[in-house]
Amino acid sequence: MIKISGIKRTTVYLTLLTVLMFGFGYALVPLYDVFCEVTGLNGKTGRIYNAEASKLVVDTERFVTIHFDSNINGNLAWKLKADQKFLKVNPGKFYEVTYTVENMINEEIVGQAIPSVTPQIASLYLKKSECFCFRSQVLKPGEKKNLTVRFEVDKDIPKNVESLTLSYTFFRALKEDKKVS
Repeated sequence: MIKISGIKRTTVYLTLLTVLMFGFGYALVPLYDVFCEVTGLNGKTGRIYNAEASKLVVDTERFVTIHFDSNINGNLAWKLKADQKFLKVNPGKFYEVTYTVENMINEEIVGQAIPSVTPQIASLYLKKSECFCFRSQVLKPGEKKNLTVRFEVDKDIPKNVESLTLSYTFFRALKEDKKVS
């Protein structure tokens, strides 16, 4: 067995601890996604596919107001803005909205949008068939893009939910993980 002095042993332990902490932090994102998918917590919404869309029944007697919010994580030099602040929708009908994103620096950047819905119960009833959040977005230096979200509020949304907020926060993504859209 190799004998290591006290200072070297401490350095080895601290280095090992740092590597383990980095690995744990890196694994948190996929673990968080799985947790949210299983529990429905934190406003993560499900996808609805076109085969299901044809079976939708529109509730023309009711309206739900959707407010659109946009945020950028502090280390991403982008601007993000919903092209409209809110929209009144009939549950059971598909709608489409756009967000405009712009890269503010002279460097290609990959970003990933994370959606959130409040109140939390509403996340179970907001179904997206198309969303820029399904893929990483690549913006060239100074590039501006229009990003689309196609969604439906399920007709079974509780009657006491008269409005909800759909919020997106963009985070910088690793280039190796990009799925160009």
